[in-house]
Amino acid sequence: MSTIVFLGGGRITSAILAGLRLGKNRHRVVVHDRDPGKLRDLKKRYAVAVEPDLARAVEQADMLIVAVRPSSVRELLRMVGKVMAGLNRRVLTVSLAAGVPLRVLREEAGPRVIWARAMPSPVCRSGRGLTALTFSRSLPRADRKCVHDFFSIFGQVVEIPENKFDAFTVTYSCSHGYHALATLARVAQEAGLDRKTALLASAHALADGIIAWRDGKHSLESLFEEAATPGGIAAATATGMDAAGYRRAVRQGVAAGLRRARANAGK
Repeated sequence: MSTIVFLGGGRITSAILAGLRLGKNRHRVVVHDRDPGKLRDLKKRYAVAVEPDLARAVEQADMLIVAVRPSSVRELLRMVGKVMAGLNRRVLTVSLAAGVPLRVLREEAGPRVIWARAMPSPVCRSGRGLTALTFSRSLPRADRKCVHDFFSIFGQVVEIPENKFDAFTVTYSCSHGYHALATLARVAQEAGLDRKTALLASAHALADGIIAWRDGKHSLESLFEEAATPGGIAAATATGMDAAGYRRAVRQGVAAGLRRARANAGK
């Protein structure tokens, strides 16, 4: 049984632990965090081992998962590098820090850390996650498989080049769906629906149709034509949204996300 050590006990760690509980996880899991309250909560909710001491946490790891905010990565990795200097082995490490490239990770942690990057979705807590992976060129195939197999416990996994990682990160976020759901439901309430019905109708509009496309064999174009009959209400609604700048708003939002990701690389 291998030991997976999370450095950081925040939201994404909690979501992954929930997904692991649903999946067929055969790993021993340890979580390190500087906040004792977070560690107590995670231990109680997910029955994982916790370790408040960074050095003891790193020393146990067969695979490290760096799950802290991008602004905290460099400081953490310098401390990890000092611990690793005293170990007579290399450790496979996966960074979840959005926008922080492999070259920066290698510079900060030293030669005993071998790297992959992963971008898992918080939806992994339901077992329906989507995770993008990218690897250092020198990472052995066996280590790549280890990382892939771990993240596939709680959802689909795709491997993409690192130069596409920021675009994926901006695009795949479940926040798009939540934002759209909240906005459509608010507008539906303004049109006369009560909140419960507005949320139900909006969730069906956004989620159920997309699931039917993903799980079925029909093209997106054919399903859209089926749902938005020319001259009908749905077609008029879509046309009105486009005329108001729907695509322009999405483009501007994606561009802002890309700028944020690129700024993370410089922190």
